[in-house]
Amino acid sequence: MTADQLQALIHAGLPCTHLQVEGDGRHWYATIVSAAFEGKRLIGRHQLVYATLGERIKTDEVHALSMKTFTPAEWVAQQA
Repeated sequence: MTADQLQALIHAGLPCTHLQVEGDGRHWYATIVSAAFEGKRLIGRHQLVYATLGERIKTDEVHALSMKTFTPAEWVAQQA
């Protein structure tokens, strides 16, 4: 799995206005901005992202994914 492949998987399953993925092939770090996160707690946001990965999480193709998840408004505030 490459960063581009992981990014494409997340993007295909979740509408993102910003998505950055970095990692070493096993351990990944993602910054994800999506309106789909509106009104959701952190666990709900992470569940949305994990749902885009499906079996890849269960089969250990994606071993670890650390995420920072933001709504578009939170992202704008974060950048200020």
